[in-house]
Amino acid sequence: MIKTFIAGVLLGVAAVGAALYFIPVVDQTRESSLINVIPNVGNEEVFHANIPTDRIMIGAPKQATPLPVGLDWPDDALLADSRAELFKIRNARDAVVGVASRIAASSETGELVEWVLHLPARGSVYLLMQSGLQDGGMRLGALRAGTHEFADLRGEASEQWIADTSGADDAPAGRIELRARFASIGGRQSQ
Repeated sequence: MIKTFIAGVLLGVAAVGAALYFIPVVDQTRESSLINVIPNVGNEEVFHANIPTDRIMIGAPKQATPLPVGLDWPDDALLADSRAELFKIRNARDAVVGVASRIAASSETGELVEWVLHLPARGSVYLLMQSGLQDGGMRLGALRAGTHEFADLRGEASEQWIADTSGADDAPAGRIELRARFASIGGRQSQ
């Protein structure tokens, strides 16, 4: 009886393993990168987050409707002028390619804005943005650090709010657009 039970368990495990091998439960396809080559500058990639659709989390003081529900921003004077957000980020084809966090804080010396973009299978990018806005509501910044394929790159970035003017009922309020220009350090090309 025990031998039959053990044989049944082993055959069951083998059958489940074979089924998972031949019929994958998750199809993890990688979205191809949409990179524009700019002569004598490097590569440019454009990402965006549709608001409010792609906002995963927002933390800010005295927020009327927290996202996710139940999120309580710490009641600390040190965090009174700060805001943290998480987004899904999309490429030019409107396909989700990763996640990003945006931290903004204000003080007497100005506003600090930081972005961290994580692109699975490619790496992460840390962008530090300037405090002031340029003409057209654009904020400029620079690549401060990167991992994997972004580790040996230098570059600059811009952030801009683009309001939706289509008038469609299901359209987002607008989007945050990030443009990043990267060039290799010392002539080494990234993969």
